[in-house]
Amino acid sequence: MTHRGKTLVAGLALAAGTALTCASPAYAQDSDAMPSFNGAVLTIAYAKNTVYVGGDFTAAIVNGKPVARGRLAAIDARTGALLPWAPPADGRVKALVVSGTSIYLAGDFATVAGGKRDSLARVDAASGALHSTFKHSIAGRPLAAFAAHGRLYVGGTITAVDGQARGRLAAFSLSSGKLDARWQPTADDQVETIAAGGGRVYVGGRFKKINNRSGYGRLAALDPAGATIVPTFKPQPPVITYALAVTGDAVYTAHGGQGGRITRFTPEGALKWSAAFDGDAQAVTVLGDTVYAGGHFDRACSTARTAAQGVCVDGSDNRIKLAALSVADGHLLDWTADANGVEGVLALASSAKLGAVAMGGSFTTVEGRQQKRFAQFS
Repeated sequence: MTHRGKTLVAGLALAAGTALTCASPAYAQDSDAMPSFNGAVLTIAYAKNTVYVGGDFTAAIVNGKPVARGRLAAIDARTGALLPWAPPADGRVKALVVSGTSIYLAGDFATVAGGKRDSLARVDAASGALHSTFKHSIAGRPLAAFAAHGRLYVGGTITAVDGQARGRLAAFSLSSGKLDARWQPTADDQVETIAAGGGRVYVGGRFKKINNRSGYGRLAALDPAGATIVPTFKPQPPVITYALAVTGDAVYTAHGGQGGRITRFTPEGALKWSAAFDGDAQAVTVLGDTVYAGGHFDRACSTARTAAQGVCVDGSDNRIKLAALSVADGHLLDWTADANGVEGVLALASSAKLGAVAMGGSFTTVEGRQQKRFAQFS
């Protein structure tokens, strides 16, 4: 697709759990004209022509002027216009999921859109009005969410929901809003990310055991209804899994550790390739034939070998906070859109319909131009 004399891929989206395959990649560094934000953008989701964002911000910045937005905002992804949708949350929004005409939120808030909500909420995608059918008491912090199989799957440090014990994972009915009594897997440490595809729910994080079983540390696949482990998927990555993207024939993961990794596994758990960086990879999305990686790295390593502090051993190329890789073999592509900051890119999302990739985080520049904490390429 062509935009402002440049080109970028049109392809495959994982917004709201949907995967669609389209065209082959081309490349553009210039980001679209979009609002900036005065605090970190931690989560992004596309729905038709709208891109929703959540995070730590209290204002969007439009033409240099602040416009109040309480940790939630919506943007017309085609024009860059800030939309009036603005249900305020009084604390951080860590995960945002679009499902039909609703948006589910997870984070550190106690109120949303004027109503009391303990860390989880459901709002209308058009009006921002708070739904009364989704109200729960949460012990612990929800950090990740995904909608699929008629359920909202939530993970984090959760130990109980409505007084019922849960082991860092829980599920809720999308139709009734009720806590799912059957889906009760347990993780022995924090869950950072959730995704679904191919009749499975994938979970990643810091944990070493799932359902009290060893051998499924940091990344596991679960049955979407009964929460039993899928025993054939056993990749056992040696370091924390921060993010997931699932397509019809692959599971892509973003990892920390000695440097960072973006890795492609088959649905059977076999390693296809692994690309290394000199800092954590914290976000991943797929569009067409391209995998996009975000994090707080500055260099993409020529091989998978890294040393202390994540230093690339066998040479490297500059890729500051954002990189593009080939779906087929993980080789580094020429596309660059360097950002800045220490934390860098914390969230990525893509839209096949729009041929667009969006990134959020703590950066304040992209390709040397001021663009604070949110950017889109289309």
